[in-house]
Amino acid sequence: MVALRATKKFRWRNVPRAREDQMQEQLRIHRQILYDLALHYLQPLTSTFARLAYLASLKNHSTKIYAHDHLAAVYGHEAVGQTLAKCHEELFERLLEMPLTQQEQDIRQFVGTMPEGVAEGRQSCQQRAESWIPAEAPDYLKELFRSNLTALCELLRDRNPKGRSGK
Repeated sequence: MVALRATKKFRWRNVPRAREDQMQEQLRIHRQILYDLALHYLQPLTSTFARLAYLASLKNHSTKIYAHDHLAAVYGHEAVGQTLAKCHEELFERLLEMPLTQQEQDIRQFVGTMPEGVAEGRQSCQQRAESWIPAEAPDYLKELFRSNLTALCELLRDRNPKGRSGK
């Protein structure tokens, strides 16, 4: 009976350690996914709006699951999907923390890289805006984003001579 208790104590002490090791491994994988995502896919993009649009494009809107084939081949679909979802949320929130003047510069830069031009790019932004919002974002942030984007698109239209002639 005494040996049995000692075995149970021994196992019980090792269970938290095993969970801690598993959590450490998951954290390490999450960090590596973020590093690879940032270095190879986000950093080359020139604006926060471009990064937001890119991350949003990785979500299947019918299943609400994020996927990235290249990263999933290395780290697995579930880990990559969770990391992409969290990264999308964080980037969305970080964009909203930027002053509106900085958001204007950022969206101007993003729209300026679009092959269709500023006026059509502005319209494209307005059409795709809902898909850029993470589903998990709080309602007040969703409304703030919509409001800011509407104002930013108005500024783009008003401050772009080519956009004005197309009214």
